[in-house]
Amino acid sequence: MNFWKKEKVRHAVLIGILCSVSYLAVYFARNILSAVTPQILQDGVFTTEQIGTLSSLYFICYAFGQLINGMIGDRIKARYMISGGLLFAGITNFVFSCIASATPTAAMAVYGMTGFSLSMIYGPMTKVVAENTEPIYATRCSLGYTFASFFGSPTAGLAAAVLTWQSVFAVSSSALLVMAVIAFSCFLAFERRGIVKYGQYRREKVTGDGKQTRGEGIRVLIKHRIIKFSLISILTGIVRTTVVFWLPTYISQYLGFSAERSAVIFTAATLVIAFTAFISIFVYERLKRNMDLTILLMFSLSTVFFFGVYFVRVPYVNLVLIVLAIMASNASATMLWSRYCPSLRDTGMVSGATGFLDFLSYVAAAVSSTLFSNAVGSIGWKNLILIWAGLVFCGVLVALPYGTMRRKRLKKKKNEL
Repeated sequence: MNFWKKEKVRHAVLIGILCSVSYLAVYFARNILSAVTPQILQDGVFTTEQIGTLSSLYFICYAFGQLINGMIGDRIKARYMISGGLLFAGITNFVFSCIASATPTAAMAVYGMTGFSLSMIYGPMTKVVAENTEPIYATRCSLGYTFASFFGSPTAGLAAAVLTWQSVFAVSSSALLVMAVIAFSCFLAFERRGIVKYGQYRREKVTGDGKQTRGEGIRVLIKHRIIKFSLISILTGIVRTTVVFWLPTYISQYLGFSAERSAVIFTAATLVIAFTAFISIFVYERLKRNMDLTILLMFSLSTVFFFGVYFVRVPYVNLVLIVLAIMASNASATMLWSRYCPSLRDTGMVSGATGFLDFLSYVAAAVSSTLFSNAVGSIGWKNLILIWAGLVFCGVLVALPYGTMRRKRLKKKKNEL
């Protein structure tokens, strides 16, 4: 109870709960199409190819929306960005379900708008957490809504199991609209009570003379190792989005399980993977909060596990290894989203940088998904596993502390002088 009496702790908990619940609504909406696709195909609303196009359109709009809305989020209050994104997504989600059968082309455009609307939330959310909580609490808050995001898929799947696809969209739209009102009201109350403040961190200057120069923001982010973490975002984005997307097919085709058994195994696997965020923070704390060492360790473990997947063909052992490989890679992603992005608060560009990194992640996932689908037919699953292992090994190379060692040498040299 003494812990709860600390004002900063209470504020962090309030902000964290609001963001986590809001993000659960976001990921519920994001996973609906996947969950109701069998029903939509059965009703003849869309063909399989059209579903693929619909999914790609959504991710493209979401990716570019992250880039655009991330930058806007550095200039507009989170109250408007987050509640606005939830509101617009709720409307477009519902409209899509109403017009899908009658006008499929228009429905596709509307669904793309849903992706763009949902992209208004993550960057501003990370910014408001980073700028209004202590770093240790910011990590835990972002961990909370990262964990909430993993339950979007099971929630959508459960709804699809008991409702028609139109009803699932209606429920999701209602949840988004309700959360829009709650988010707006709560952020307004937080602002009036001083829990959430804006403008505390101005854009950092490279020159130190207070003058704004061309390309200043880019140089500030480069100083904060944005290039390294951009590569990490691309690599982890491929694993956490594309590899997981193809996991049910892998379980069925490569490991030889039936379609029904594969669905059950996939559900269980994703629930286990959901706990990656907590495991990552646990390891991070044990390594004395060394983010770089945690990322290096996790990419290394992921590489070992993926090579294990390549060499071990026993179905259940192979399954355990690939889940561990995905979890280890996702642990590196947790460091990116829950530790690195909030640490940029002194730059004044948390939302823009987060949006940019998320943009890279989803573009990489969209491109790799197409490449992987072609690769299965041309080179087979076994060689595709080697590609996955190679990708996370690239993560090991990226995570090596080149810059850290160089900075230590320069600091030592400076002290000697």
